Amino acid sequence: MEFIRGICNIKLKHRGCVLTIGNFDGVHLGHQRVLSKLSKQARILNLPSVVMTFEPQPLELLSRYQSPPRLTRFRDKFIQLGKFKPTRLLCLKFNNYFANLSADAFISELLVIKLGVKYLVLGDDFCFGRGRTGDFSLLKAAGDKYGFKVAGTKSLCFEGSRVSSTAIRNALANGRLADANRMLGRRYSISGRVSHGKKLGRTIGYPTANIPLKRCVSPLSGVYVVEALGFGEQRFDGVANIGQRPTVNGVNQQLEVHLFNFHSNFYGSQLEVFLLHKLRDEKKFESFDLLKKQIKLDAEAAKLWLSQFKK
Repeated sequence: MEFIRGICNIKLKHRGCVLTIGNFDGVHLGHQRVLSKLSKQARILNLPSVVMTFEPQPLELLSRYQSPPRLTRFRDKFIQLGKFKPTRLLCLKFNNYFANLSADAFISELLVIKLGVKYLVLGDDFCFGRGRTGDFSLLKAAGDKYGFKVAGTKSLCFEGSRVSSTAIRNALANGRLADANRMLGRRYSISGRVSHGKKLGRTIGYPTANIPLKRCVSPLSGVYVVEALGFGEQRFDGVANIGQRPTVNGVNQQLEVHLFNFHSNFYGSQLEVFLLHKLRDEKKFESFDLLKKQIKLDAEAAKLWLSQFKK
């Protein structure tokens, strides 16, 4: 998969393609239906398949403090999209230029002149252009004018509701991990590189791998039973806290993972942490001693759950 970052890196050789556009946050089953259709149509037309996405996601610029939490960081999105083997992933910086670009200009300048699109595959909720005035019907009319075809993809439904990134966020926020996993088509996980923290956990016998979430705000918080992958093929069970760590005056949201039966150095490692079961909400304790007692209880509860439910 060729990675193209920025509109300035779209070259003449990139013209002529089958294209899809979207945030693809989570790369859930609905997205996967679009991506499968993209690949199929590219094979039929013998053209490159291209996935276009934006960083930051549009709402993160337009509604900075009210944008929804991300399901996946860009790195994870890149990995999940790559499983569908598009020819290219085009990531454009969403800035004020794009925010103010009219729907007509988006079509003519980007889709037609820059990319020479021959076939466009979209989800049924796709909107674009300044004020989100561009929609499927506008693209169909533009396709007739410029000579490209447009195909929609019907939404998937789960228990009577549309599969969407919003529905998955709600499921995660309410502790319904099984529902989120079914809509994703895989187990939900958070990935990141382990950094040095305050090392308070090791002083009480519970060393943690600290993964800063940086710009990515997680849709969930609390204490979870987890499984971690990142040390070769070996997997380790553990217990994790996702949140701001109010007892130790934490500010930024962070993932802290204590791995059972792991005694090596994990600093700098890239971990993928699978969330298996929620134990409790995050809370502030009156003292570090009370927090220490709760961590011990959380670890025991996680081990009990794993002994009963993990296959």
